[in-house]
Amino acid sequence: MPYSKCPVGLAEGGGHESPLPPILRHPWPQWAAIGEKFPVADRVTPISDFSSTRDLFPMSRHDGRAQNQLRPISMQRGFVRNSAGSVLYRAGGTTVLVTAQVSEKVPPFLEGKNVGWLTAEYSMLPGSTPQRKDRKVDGRSTEIQRLIGRSLRAIVDTKAMGPITIHVDADVIEADGGTRTAAISGALIAVVDAVKSRFPDPRLVLRDSIAAISVGIVNGTPVLDLDYVEDSRADVDFNVVRLGGGGLVEVQGTGEGGTFSRGQLTELMDLAEYGLDTLTSLQKETLGEDWPF
Repeated sequence: MPYSKCPVGLAEGGGHESPLPPILRHPWPQWAAIGEKFPVADRVTPISDFSSTRDLFPMSRHDGRAQNQLRPISMQRGFVRNSAGSVLYRAGGTTVLVTAQVSEKVPPFLEGKNVGWLTAEYSMLPGSTPQRKDRKVDGRSTEIQRLIGRSLRAIVDTKAMGPITIHVDADVIEADGGTRTAAISGALIAVVDAVKSRFPDPRLVLRDSIAAISVGIVNGTPVLDLDYVEDSRADVDFNVVRLGGGGLVEVQGTGEGGTFSRGQLTELMDLAEYGLDTLTSLQKETLGEDWPF
């Protein structure tokens, strides 16, 4: 079944058995007013004419979502006043603060070459997990921040930047699965605003948008956007990073508790494509008239 025709979100309180038409809703309307500089209104966008997902996706996930349903997504642009670009990104119970700042220097290996650089750091605040998380940078954090940096460098023209560096910092405030993909999807908003602060037209530096999402096989069924409960017991777990134009930047996949077939791989990638299309639309909505692509 092509996921491009499947509903993403459902009316509040209805779960996937709601009699109301499926909709994509910006959650937490109390966060919709982002300030005078970046006003964003709460929106409700119809996705399809399906009256129920029961027949399309009989699987009931622990939180009531359909197989192809993202968690509620919120992007609060301009959250940090002192940063050229910032966003508070929420995906269900996961909250990540991403900032982007520009410095007038480059790493030593680029000095004198008149090209720029983008680098990223990732950390989890001590209170982001039920048990206190130490502030030290461990192997997992190093792996994730390298992924974020690689992904974002895929959309910037370092030669057009000149000898400057864009520093992206992703700090997990609350972790409930999918923190690395949330950091990448949120970072686009922060990077666009940081570039916009230095260049009259961000398209001089930015080639495309980028987003990331997780997919996996839980209890034998492919699902989109895993939270911690699902991720911790998934048989197969993937993270997919893709440009808005469709090019894949990175695919990380592993059989955590079993193997997967070529057919399942295709189904997971189709599911990821559907989720990424939706995230790109939400990013575009958040940036509004400043969307440069």
